[in-house]
Amino acid sequence: MLAASTMTMIGRGSRLSGALLLAWASVALVQAQSPQSKETLLRLSQPFPDADQMRQRKASAEALPLFAGEEPIAFTFTGDFRAVNRDHDPNSRRQYPMQLTMSRPSGEVDTLPVMLNARGHVRRMARTCDYVPLRIQFPKDQIANTIFAGQERLKLVVQCRNGGVFEQYLLKEYLAYRIYNTLTTHGLRARLAKVSYVDQAGKPIGTRYGMLLEDDSDMAKRVEGRVLELQRTLFKDLDADTLSTMMVFSYMIGSTDFSIYVLHNVIMVQKPDRKLYPVPYDFDLAGLVSPPYAIPDKQLPITNVKDRYYRGPCHTSEQLRPVLAKFNTQKDRVLALPDAIADLSRSSRDEVKRYLQEFYSSISDPATVRRPFVEGCSKSPGM
Repeated sequence: MLAASTMTMIGRGSRLSGALLLAWASVALVQAQSPQSKETLLRLSQPFPDADQMRQRKASAEALPLFAGEEPIAFTFTGDFRAVNRDHDPNSRRQYPMQLTMSRPSGEVDTLPVMLNARGHVRRMARTCDYVPLRIQFPKDQIANTIFAGQERLKLVVQCRNGGVFEQYLLKEYLAYRIYNTLTTHGLRARLAKVSYVDQAGKPIGTRYGMLLEDDSDMAKRVEGRVLELQRTLFKDLDADTLSTMMVFSYMIGSTDFSIYVLHNVIMVQKPDRKLYPVPYDFDLAGLVSPPYAIPDKQLPITNVKDRYYRGPCHTSEQLRPVLAKFNTQKDRVLALPDAIADLSRSSRDEVKRYLQEFYSSISDPATVRRPFVEGCSKSPGM
């Protein structure tokens, strides 16, 4: 109904401003192509803040103290973790009260009452992991002078199981985020943490690595856009450079567990130019990480996640040249990143460097470039 009335207004030469007209036209197009939530349609029609406000939002997001450094932080959770780790239902939104304590360099201790909830799908299943991925909700009125200032909710990626090998999987997934941040600003920032767990009776459970991920909306503010839950988009609907960077990066790290069409492990950001910018996340099933539970989708023509498979749009050799140039320009920085992660073991460093070097060797040879990106690519309009 809205789509028809909007198109009628456009056809009659409405005097709406260009920006608003474009917004309503976007709504009409989305409604015509696929069913979307009313919230998404309303968000499509809303104007963006003015340029000054957008710059202020960007500056505030960039200045958040949590992501101002790269060294791991340390904090402790105290609460009923037995209940948390039994919460395997992907539809459950139950929250669990916890106490978060963190020491400052001065010796002062911050104590925050937070709420945790389990999240995720594959890693939330009992047969996959012993520990469920978490989301932390912070008390807004108590974090102003802490490292969590400006945060409301954060995803915490945790070690799947105990043991040094599972620590290495988490550190390798962290490496994937660092690589993407080296290639583009359109990626989630990550911060390593040494997280100690204590039960309700005060008994220590253990200390394991975790990884805090930047909130989606803060990432969108940094790139002067907004998050949009817009499904069923096709390659042609997306910013070409951002899409190409994401797809070649996914090929680089052996990631196939994502979908733009249904927003699986992809965040969609819209900017004032009304273009859409995809942002990938959740890289644990990538070949670069390769945990024991990582298995490619049966519909893909690969049997091992370490086998690279390109899922992006087809390119000509000419179109590929500037995309691959971006990766080659950052080659030295990318290959130096494993050495910057202190607890990544020697064997893990050698493994990921070999895997990354294989990618760089392949894009230096015109024949091996054409095979996945030009000749062997899917002709599908999306994925």
